Amino acid sequence: MPLIEIEDICKTYQLGGGTVHALRGVSFTIERGEFVALVGPSGSGKSTLMNTLGCLDRPTSGAYRLDGRDVAGAKADQRANLRNTHLGFVFQNFNLLPRTTALENVELPLVYARGVSSRERRKRATAALSEVGLADRLDHHPAQLSGGQQQRVAIARALVNEPSILMGDEPTGNLDSRTGADVIALLRKLNTDRSLTVVLVTHDQQVARHADRTIVLRDGLIVADTSDFAVAKAALEAEDDPAPAAETTGVVS
Repeated sequence: MPLIEIEDICKTYQLGGGTVHALRGVSFTIERGEFVALVGPSGSGKSTLMNTLGCLDRPTSGAYRLDGRDVAGAKADQRANLRNTHLGFVFQNFNLLPRTTALENVELPLVYARGVSSRERRKRATAALSEVGLADRLDHHPAQLSGGQQQRVAIARALVNEPSILMGDEPTGNLDSRTGADVIALLRKLNTDRSLTVVLVTHDQQVARHADRTIVLRDGLIVADTSDFAVAKAALEAEDDPAPAAETTGVVS
């Protein structure tokens, strides 16, 4: 059974008296342990799709199953439970609390988890920071850390609940190219060592080419779903909206 199953997902918004079709019947599956990049120009629907996958928003229509559980029809508290048990999030702006240490930032998700003692929180947060190479920065505050180190703290925080999926929204967007490459290498290592499923939204082709699979969106439609980055790059650079190409791989409809 696929870890993620998306079937004919549509999402519409009412803005300024008109209807915006952010997603127009998107379908695909993601297996456990895949490393997938969602790419596309501004307004393509990739952020809306990420919010849907992350159980942050409900689709207007269509089916979404996460580890066999219905998400599209789930209530807010049910979606919150799925987020807490299955998903870890990494954002472009790190979203760290400035007045707390790296260790305290990583402990935070466990504060909301039932039955986790303060001793266990500290143990698990310390282990997560060690895994991302920050064992010697436990007591540092965000302002004392470089951008790359702050993003590593954010990754450790995303890992501390032991999610099955790590979702990144432009995780290298605020980093220079070398530091960004280091962060992607870390995500790749976690993907390999933990069999962690990684789903990234990115506009950066250099980031996307590190994924095993690239899903390209334009105007709310999937125009390529492929393990061949050359095919994805061609779809990204096409001037006209192509139909899903015959040579793409993965589930597209």
